[in-house]
Amino acid sequence: MASKQEPVYQIFSFQDFKTSPDPICPTPAQCLSSTSTPIVIDNGSFQTRAGWAAPGAEFDSPRMLFKSVTARSRGAARSETQIGNDIPNLEPLRWLLKSQFDRNVVVNFEIQELMFDYVFTHLGIESEGSVPHPIVLTEAPCNPLHCRKMMSELLFECYRVPYVSYGVDSLYSFYNNSTQMSLQPPQTGIVLSSGYHCSHILPVIDGRFDAVNCKRVNAAGSQAASYLQRLLQLKYPGHLAAITLNRVEELLHEHSYTAVDYHEELEKWRSPEFYEREVHRMQLPFSGKVPGGCVNVEERQERRAQQLRRLQEINARRREEKLLQDQERLDRLQAVQELLEDGLLDQFHKNLVELNMDSAEELQSYINKLQLAVEQGRQKLLHSDGAEGKTEVSELEPPMDEGDGVALIDPDFPEDTLPEKPANVVQPLFNMAEYHQLFVGTERLRCPEIMFQPSPTAEDQMGLMETLQYVLARYTPEQQEALVSNVFLTGGNMQYPGMKQRVERELLAMRPFQSHFKVRMASRPALDAWYGARDWALQHLPSGEGGAAEGWISRQEYEEKGGEYLSEHRASNIFVPMKIIKQAPARTTEPSAPTSTGASAAVTMVTSDLTLPCSTVAANVTLVSS
Repeated sequence: MASKQEPVYQIFSFQDFKTSPDPICPTPAQCLSSTSTPIVIDNGSFQTRAGWAAPGAEFDSPRMLFKSVTARSRGAARSETQIGNDIPNLEPLRWLLKSQFDRNVVVNFEIQELMFDYVFTHLGIESEGSVPHPIVLTEAPCNPLHCRKMMSELLFECYRVPYVSYGVDSLYSFYNNSTQMSLQPPQTGIVLSSGYHCSHILPVIDGRFDAVNCKRVNAAGSQAASYLQRLLQLKYPGHLAAITLNRVEELLHEHSYTAVDYHEELEKWRSPEFYEREVHRMQLPFSGKVPGGCVNVEERQERRAQQLRRLQEINARRREEKLLQDQERLDRLQAVQELLEDGLLDQFHKNLVELNMDSAEELQSYINKLQLAVEQGRQKLLHSDGAEGKTEVSELEPPMDEGDGVALIDPDFPEDTLPEKPANVVQPLFNMAEYHQLFVGTERLRCPEIMFQPSPTAEDQMGLMETLQYVLARYTPEQQEALVSNVFLTGGNMQYPGMKQRVERELLAMRPFQSHFKVRMASRPALDAWYGARDWALQHLPSGEGGAAEGWISRQEYEEKGGEYLSEHRASNIFVPMKIIKQAPARTTEPSAPTSTGASAAVTMVTSDLTLPCSTVAANVTLVSS
């Protein structure tokens, strides 16, 4: 007879990564000799990456990677703020954490200044009052002008940097991977980027970003993590404190995947065999001390007898104490009654007030009750001494403690009325390890699915692929063919297994019959933005004298054109100058001119084009008369 094969369980343990503080590295000699060596900062909403843009093997990776959060207790000084990897454990300080971002846009520039201080200090920049290196900084697609203005003001006025360049992180990744694949410029394609707070669809036409048709979807890594945490806390209410956000993010990054066909994959999970094979059992930490063991019938009866004897002794001791208290109170009341019999009325009434009584009749009634209680207490003591094991509960006794609730058991009840089991039968033990396991099943694919169906997270908007279809519909059929022939996936939230296959399947259903498309994934979805910015900085170093090179904003240009100014390059946003509408002063009407009903009104609009060095003012005056 063939033995049934035991199912193979997949049990995993949480890593619970602990960060170590970043060391303060000395400035490399190559960067000290030339002040034109740029510093590249990928200012991400989940993680900040910083390093030098210099040739050489030692500069092939970012020097610093840390979470974009700060923690400072209430009332603490600014110098006591902990940043990034200096925070050993985020969970106890979760309610104190602050970020410079709102969604993916920097709005808190006090926190941003602390981030820059942290980066420049740990990169070894020791110059006083300034940072003598150009800065390459990433920003959000279609970043608001006010946010760029505040960022430029912070860098130029506070740190006095010589040059600044702004670029979109996902476009840096797009061009970096295009260079690795030897694609000839100018490239045309569409970038699907998903980060921590939101996802973006960025069309690129002939090597330039088409900002007009760019779209944002508020479904990304933070929404998936919050959704998974709610699912597990509802499923395991006994482990609410153990299901922390850091562990949930570990589940997303290490154990989740994207289903190619969501409904078909859910049908597979209905099978018990598939469930046992694919479910991930996450082991929570627990104490291995388990009370009790294999206890036979004799030991159980002996423990019960010992417990009954202990309860009898406790009850006897309480009765004695209660009897002594009642006897003392009875003696005092009788002494007060003797004052009345001796005719000492003043002392009698004074004692009655102290006893909170109104009359001699009330005193006599209470004496009679106490005498009865004392007599009953003596009888119970005599009865308990004569007949061992008999316990009774007096109505006048105070309620027992919660731990002595077993004393309410009737003493005449037999000690063990349950049928005796054979001594060789072993009682099943409580599996403490299995109790502290989280069975992560369909949650592995349900949480990444919110990128395509955001409705479970209460986001009333289209999913990523539906938004992509909307963006493609804004172009001509020829442009659509060119865009879908180069669909590029990047961002830390695109690293789920099966993401590329899911996008290909959605495009196959979306595009016309027998149309062609190509989907490619970034080689390093989370880090390619920094590598792309570094490569761009090495190829476009700022010029020394005169104006800055393409893509760089010099200090002189900042002072002349304002903080909103952006020097465009292939991976940057599109600079859309702000239109300022001014009203011309109203003309004074001559007193001799006749006025009629519906007099003419003068409307003057003055528009200023901020793109010109010298503002050109065009006034259009239109007279509207009845």
